[in-house]
Amino acid sequence: NAREAYEPKKGGIHPREAAQAHSENARKVLDRAIKEAEIDAKEDIDLIAFSQGPGLGSCLRTVATAARALSVWLEVPIIGINHCVAHVEIGRLTEEAIDPVTLYVSGGNTQVIAFDGGRYRIFGETLDIALGNCLDTFARKVGMQHPGGPRIEKLAKESGKNLIDLPYSVKGMDLSFSGLMTEAVRKYENDEVSIEDLAYSLQETAFAAVVEVTERAIAHTEKNEVMLVGGVAANKRLREMINLMAQEHDAKFYVPPMEFCADNGAMIAWTGILAHKSGEEQKVEETRIQQRWRTDEVEIPWRNNQ
Repeated sequence: NAREAYEPKKGGIHPREAAQAHSENARKVLDRAIKEAEIDAKEDIDLIAFSQGPGLGSCLRTVATAARALSVWLEVPIIGINHCVAHVEIGRLTEEAIDPVTLYVSGGNTQVIAFDGGRYRIFGETLDIALGNCLDTFARKVGMQHPGGPRIEKLAKESGKNLIDLPYSVKGMDLSFSGLMTEAVRKYENDEVSIEDLAYSLQETAFAAVVEVTERAIAHTEKNEVMLVGGVAANKRLREMINLMAQEHDAKFYVPPMEFCADNGAMIAWTGILAHKSGEEQKVEETRIQQRWRTDEVEIPWRNNQ
């Protein structure tokens, strides 16, 4: 599971810089993965899987080009994988979860997902910015470095736990975080409250919203497992809140190891194996990236017997 993370020197993610980082590190990460796995590329690799979407177009294109080149060079099949589906599948693998309601929270996505009728259905999602984006943008606007999530979590722990009134936006099964982030920034700029109490309140308000929607999905689907994935899954307070909710519903709670919560190559490889073994095939010309490839647009044939 070799990886190299792009960390912007200032501000948030810059698509062009991120794509450049992908290009510069692709060979390095590949070489490291082959070395750590102690395999011979020509002899032992029999399938290339890559993230076909969703995501930043520039980054997806960079990696898709490398994947196609490897497929042609090694003369092995290639298959494009949905990034969101891969988060669910690596969690199911590492935690031995069978059929969970999954809360996927990252910088680019916020979705409540559950398997039904041959696909992963989205029972609730953000209508504007993702939870991770909300935290990172707030952090950037108040002068913190990227990523902002861990810094906000640290400040929240140092607060007096004074809950500040902030917009709480749950619309049916969907969520909205832009108003919450904007109001939190406004209160900071007006020096109305301490940054510690503001960080605490931002977390509590945002996390309560995703917990509410996840709980509704559990009640509707009557599933008895809850799984938390994505980069924001690193937050201990969010884990605590989801776990408490799961206990109230007699549901098991799972969180993959952090190396598999954040974006990683292993999740793409594993989901590629599942798809390939279930008969999924792609020609090279069918591997165009899909920046807005929704989770619920993907057929999941490897779970047809469930």
